[in-house]
Amino acid sequence: MSDSSLTFIDELESEAIYILREVSAKFKNPTIMFSGGKDSITLIHLAKKAFYPQKIPFTLLHVDTGHNFPEAICRRDSLVDELEVDLIVAKVQNTIDLGRVKEEQGENATRNSLQIRTLLDAIKDRDIDCAIGGARRDEEKSRAKERFFSHRNRNGEWDPKNQRPELWNLFNGAYHQGEHFRVFPISNWTELDIWQYIEREKIQLPSLYFAHEREVVKRNNSWIPFSDFIKLGADEKIERKKIRFRTLGDITITGGIESNADTVEEIVQEVAAMRQTERGNRIDDKRSETAMEDRKRLGYF
Repeated sequence: MSDSSLTFIDELESEAIYILREVSAKFKNPTIMFSGGKDSITLIHLAKKAFYPQKIPFTLLHVDTGHNFPEAICRRDSLVDELEVDLIVAKVQNTIDLGRVKEEQGENATRNSLQIRTLLDAIKDRDIDCAIGGARRDEEKSRAKERFFSHRNRNGEWDPKNQRPELWNLFNGAYHQGEHFRVFPISNWTELDIWQYIEREKIQLPSLYFAHEREVVKRNNSWIPFSDFIKLGADEKIERKKIRFRTLGDITITGGIESNADTVEEIVQEVAAMRQTERGNRIDDKRSETAMEDRKRLGYF
């Protein structure tokens, strides 16, 4: 393929593959943070391309809140079997049982922030020196501050004011004992780029991303899926709506949108017209103006 025939999506793919190969070359024990959501599935697809015909040279790590969408876990497990790679499941419930974190209480309780301790313990216990994630800069303002190679100190903390320069695609992966990196190969992609790539590559996703009828509860101006983990408020009621999810996380904080888009082509058209970021319906991000950055400073994804 000549340079003149390369599309913008081709360039993004090439950039991500280059970064994944750099990770393989620079780190001893890297892992891909994998949940079964669209961005981590896209990241896995890129890793397959980067190292074909060999298997992906990374383990996969899922920080399991115990409050998952069953559809996402099903896709996670089927993809792991298909790839024949090792999956590490670090469970938040185990961290709670050990007294390392305390379960939140109340109708807005979530295990989202509890993942931080579970993730950092898994990184330390497994001697992981690089955790590869599917975060993108367009998702949220604090993620827009990230470099491709994001350094974490011995406590797993992130300092957005102490980022290393990345000139001419040169990445500094040097670290001291006990430190590690987070690497984000699809940082420059947008939500629309992801969906156009999914369409082009025919990547299979959980049904949650496509419009379907579901029992939901209106909370903080978002349609939260009703589940056994939801405690209804006095004024809340269960309704049945046709919705889809733009982003997946803990089932207690992931908000859906009303939609009729049930094919990838329709979703591409819908996303192109969106004016709100895909994390705009995440309850955890609505706790404060700096909710995501506060979590990230402590070691969140």
